[in-house]
Amino acid sequence: MLTQLPNILTVSRILAIPVLIGLLVFLDDPLASWLAFSTYTYACITDFFDGYLARAWHQQSAFGRFLDPIADKLLVASVLLALVGIDRVSGLTVLPAAVILCREILVSGLREFLAEVDVSVPVSQLAKWKTAMQMLALGFLLVGPNGPDFGPLTTSEIGFYGIWGAAVLTLITGYDYLVHGLRYIHDTDHAPAPKRPQEGAKPETDSHNQS
Repeated sequence: MLTQLPNILTVSRILAIPVLIGLLVFLDDPLASWLAFSTYTYACITDFFDGYLARAWHQQSAFGRFLDPIADKLLVASVLLALVGIDRVSGLTVLPAAVILCREILVSGLREFLAEVDVSVPVSQLAKWKTAMQMLALGFLLVGPNGPDFGPLTTSEIGFYGIWGAAVLTLITGYDYLVHGLRYIHDTDHAPAPKRPQEGAKPETDSHNQS
């Protein structure tokens, strides 16, 4: 299980989370932000290569399918909470952060329920764009005021705009997942119950065989 490189990369992504938070909390800027950004970049790289290598080397496993989405959600949630904790994300920007966190919980619950009844929820192309924008925005926010300016925008401003854009896509994709899940739940609840034979009923006999 942990002898396969894709699974090792997934586990290392989870282990990088406390390191990232510790760097932000216990070190001073600008060193803290840049080291945290480096750790976050490593985690994002493993997010790509664990799936790619698992497919390329035919090492896909139930353990990897179970842990990979959990590692992604743990990383995003931890970074958002850490950014709020160090006041890198504050004011109205807390709103898109909360939207993203709530969506992750919603989708996780839906996927868990639908997996129990052997129904998969495909990842849409829009959801992939949401993930890419979200990961980039978090990277810019981790660097924050310690980063360079990009034309008229600072590093922090790019992160703020990115997290708002990701939140909008989050609402759209989350709504799609919710509708898909609720439609299946509705169909399941209103499916006709299978008929049961009445108690004491005698099986029908062929009248031609009766004397």
